[in-house]
Amino acid sequence: MRQILALILATLIAICSASASAAPVVTAPQVKNPQRVLLVGNSYIYYGDSLHNHLRRMVAAADSELGKKLEYKSATIGGAWLDHHNIDWLTTPGQIGIKQPFDLVILNENSAAALSEKNRERFLNAARAASKTILARGGKVALYMSHAYVAPHKLADPAMIRQVEALYLQAGNELNALVIPVGLAFEEAYRRHPELKLHKEYDGSHPSMDGTYLAAATAYAAIYDRSPAGNTYDAFGEVDQATAAKLQKVAWDTVRRFYGR
Repeated sequence: MRQILALILATLIAICSASASAAPVVTAPQVKNPQRVLLVGNSYIYYGDSLHNHLRRMVAAADSELGKKLEYKSATIGGAWLDHHNIDWLTTPGQIGIKQPFDLVILNENSAAALSEKNRERFLNAARAASKTILARGGKVALYMSHAYVAPHKLADPAMIRQVEALYLQAGNELNALVIPVGLAFEEAYRRHPELKLHKEYDGSHPSMDGTYLAAATAYAAIYDRSPAGNTYDAFGEVDQATAAKLQKVAWDTVRRFYGR
């Protein structure tokens, strides 16, 4: 038992050390103002009227001319792993209603991807295969870093975000892909504003509307390299003005710090 505990502790220390010392290789958008964007993932993406809708509306609120040109799509499967998605089919021009190749494909893996070596390898292998297909079609890849579980989730652990961060940094740096630090934005938002409810209270896993809004603001800041501060989009009144301002600032600060700007 002592040997097992020592091994677990050593693993956690290694993960935390790697996370603390690692930095993203890609620190700026690889596509300027992407217009054709595909989000691939699971329920973390489709909760709250779907992340792609909020992100698109946020872009349009900031730049009406760019907003008119946007073609956003979302492909999600509840509880899915990345390898459950047929990336080749989804990214074939015309297959899901977008005639030209996607400028950017955002990939999100199962929320438990960082919790075991088997899961980590599954994610890395799926991301490698997806990236190869996307790049061959002229697009770029971005990785959507998930947020960690909180209570009452049975696997809630404050150290989980360090595991998630390390995994997404490893994948992003290997694939030369932009990592969108959503999970770190959740962590920072809770640190600054513990009164916020970014997770669904009944499971401590899925994002609330405020959580989805924070994810959209973080993705907006990372992908379009613009501050979401002052953005007028408020999810049609579902996110109050004061909360939106807090989340916008957290998103921008997190993105700048993560990319070393």
